[in-house]
Amino acid sequence: MYTPPTHDPQQTFFFNLASSLDSRHPLFILANTIHWDVFEEAFKNLYHPQNGRPCKPIRLMVGLLILKHLRDLSDESVVEQWAENNYYQHFCGNTVFTPEPPCDASELAHFRNRIGPQGVELILKESIRVNGKDAQERDVVVDTTVQEKNITFPTDAKLHRKIIKKCRKIAEHENVDVRQSYTRELKRLALDQRFRNHPRNKGKAKKADRRVKTIAGRLVRELQRKLPAHSRRHDELALFTAVLAQTKDSKHKIYSLHEPEVQCIAREKTA
Repeated sequence: MYTPPTHDPQQTFFFNLASSLDSRHPLFILANTIHWDVFEEAFKNLYHPQNGRPCKPIRLMVGLLILKHLRDLSDESVVEQWAENNYYQHFCGNTVFTPEPPCDASELAHFRNRIGPQGVELILKESIRVNGKDAQERDVVVDTTVQEKNITFPTDAKLHRKIIKKCRKIAEHENVDVRQSYTRELKRLALDQRFRNHPRNKGKAKKADRRVKTIAGRLVRELQRKLPAHSRRHDELALFTAVLAQTKDSKHKIYSLHEPEVQCIAREKTA
């Protein structure tokens, strides 16, 4: 349920958060530069006017998202630091200091899903407006060395299972009859791969990993034989073959099937 922003003068009669802050601080200046009413008007229609639990203030949620990207923080970190930082609270519209998190970290994810790509674009437009002349430069230098990607933690076992799933989809779309689907065997192998860190399960898990890799290789080779030579699927199968051929110590490893160009960076060095 949408709740309009309120300002209670009685609450700030004895103490005002802004009066204790340095007006030259970048976050203080930025808070007074952004047109927060733009977000209020754009996002209030995304909430039901009467039904449901009262929502968190829109300025609070938008401010947390901006701080998250300004300081390169996770959802959990920005919520935790908000409870410790006066400037963060003033930036998000607080008039008094609150020594507790403003919301659960998961609510930021829900808010991003609620506003969608259009809402994120609106926040970007306001950021461009605030930057003024700097935003009008023809050339933009962006450092994407450690840019986050939408991929899971990379392990060969996960990639091999994804290859099997994709091979099944390719066979279904191209009307190719594979010799065996391995459905029952893969379910059993999935149980063997669980709790691999336990001393009793390490050997069983490694054996299951090798079997899954073998199954993936069989499906890839079978599709390569049965698909027409001019099929566009051969490029995808070539990627699968490269993934199956790589080892733990291989250079230029492939960590994701949908973004094979991704590089893994650990301890500030490329893997």
